[in-house]
Amino acid sequence: MKKDQTSPASFPKAEIGREMKGSDAVVECLIREGVDVIFAYPGGASQELHQSLARTDKIRTILPRHEQGGSFAAEGYARATGKVGVCMATSGPGATNLVSAIADAYMDSIPLVAITGQVYSKYIGKMAFQETDFYGMTLPIVKHSYLVMDVHDLPRVFKEAFFLARSGRPGPVIIDLPKDVQQAKFQPVFPATIEFRNAYATATEIATDDQLKQVLELIAEAKKPVLYAGGGIISSGAHEELKAFAEKTNVPVATTLMGLGGFPESHPLSMQWFGMHGAAYGNWAVDQCDLLICVGARFDDRITGDTSKFASHAKIIHIDIDASEHNKNKRVLLPIVSDIKPALIRLNELAIANKFKPSDTSAWHTQIATWKKEQPFRFEASKHIVPQEAVATLYELTKGEAIITTGVGQHQMWAAQFYRFNEPRRYISSLGLGAMGFGYPAALGAKVAFPDKQVIDIDGDGSFMMNIQELATAHIEKIAAKAMILNNQHLGMVVQWEDRFYGSVRGNTILGDETNVGSPDNLGGLYPDFVKIAEGFGVKGRRVHLKSELKAAIQEMLDHDGPFVLDVIVPYTEHVLPMIPAGKTVKEMILK
Repeated sequence: MKKDQTSPASFPKAEIGREMKGSDAVVECLIREGVDVIFAYPGGASQELHQSLARTDKIRTILPRHEQGGSFAAEGYARATGKVGVCMATSGPGATNLVSAIADAYMDSIPLVAITGQVYSKYIGKMAFQETDFYGMTLPIVKHSYLVMDVHDLPRVFKEAFFLARSGRPGPVIIDLPKDVQQAKFQPVFPATIEFRNAYATATEIATDDQLKQVLELIAEAKKPVLYAGGGIISSGAHEELKAFAEKTNVPVATTLMGLGGFPESHPLSMQWFGMHGAAYGNWAVDQCDLLICVGARFDDRITGDTSKFASHAKIIHIDIDASEHNKNKRVLLPIVSDIKPALIRLNELAIANKFKPSDTSAWHTQIATWKKEQPFRFEASKHIVPQEAVATLYELTKGEAIITTGVGQHQMWAAQFYRFNEPRRYISSLGLGAMGFGYPAALGAKVAFPDKQVIDIDGDGSFMMNIQELATAHIEKIAAKAMILNNQHLGMVVQWEDRFYGSVRGNTILGDETNVGSPDNLGGLYPDFVKIAEGFGVKGRRVHLKSELKAAIQEMLDHDGPFVLDVIVPYTEHVLPMIPAGKTVKEMILK
């Protein structure tokens, strides 16, 4: 979106404030947008903003121990609540440390506003100390960017930024603020609403009745239909409408990882999630369906594999709020640009009004039930704790009521396979970008949002190490987020690829001492000692390697009233299965 498309035409019902500094106006703007927490690390170029935040009791400022940790925490807050997450950093390296979270929010369509300090306006473009062109470098990974050069623009910019972050297909917006703009005094004019010169740029399209009647007609003709539901179901808040629609039409549902919890996994129509490591039966059903109804998803390569052979026998309907996603990765029969929730509401109304009756799909449901029985998510018992068993035990003890965050790797997939999700915003993970180090900071953000819920980061030892410093944030800020580390001493997912495709040659994937690799049978070789590290941060920790102690150890973690690190020692030899190799097809799925 170009900058001149987001200039307001007018400010109806604007409110004139008292004279204040730019930094104080920023805080006032945040308060007006309903921001109650910001994850912010100070520096010279953002110090004015921190001074202003220190003078208000309406916003909780949480100091992360690394800007990336703070920005991932803001994402965790946004993913858990659906509200805009807010993070802040100083100029230069402070700002660049936010880039991974901004890219992550962009790929997963998460509402995020990132505020950065910038050098004095007169130094911009002169390679001043701690100057980066943050506006320019983030253009490919944001919905919109602002570099505020006039203090009078602040109220408008913040109003626009939050609107853009949360509206339509959500995403990240950055606001870069030179220090002199923060220091300047002015009398702000706070707009009550925002109007854009290009109204189409922010308009939300809704499917027409004619389009939706075509959808119902195609379903009525289908013998083997499948609903393919993505993250748009969750960001649109359309999970109840999806459930009602699936039940009215008797169509089985397979979600993406982004859509996990958008359809209850305990429901008889659920095929859980599909894709590279998803349920075999979900993948088989999509492969053999004659009608695929894609709602709020984008035909990502981890879902489709070889796109030319994906759902090759099916007529495809694609309902999505973002027209640019239509026919981008997969050609479809019926592309419909629409917000998912009103589309599903109207589909349900039309189905009732027209007394919709699906065709006889009993044979299809019988086939899916057979596949489910023959090839469920499963693992083989071992004398050691296997990672799948740890996740299943956590699910049993929390009764599926916890918010689960993850890092990136094998543990991320096992969390999705063996922890059942019946509600949205319970599985919080970096999926499009796949950013290691996401899990524990995201758990902090989710726990701040929901202090009365259990929030557990299911993590790997490699991923957890990337933002381990945020244990200090948890302790000092009294954020009782838990971490259950599935510790196999290796970069497990990369090792799995080495085993499957590279002759088991280890290319820098062992995290400890290669001459004395730690394992459940070699506790002396374990490195590092996560329990001691946790204790050094003032956080309770426990190591468990015996199956007989697993349940009690997890219960101790859950019962503890503060942050907790549970180090679960597991073998590195386990692989995440099923697996469709990258770029391959369902026909090449690895099951054992």
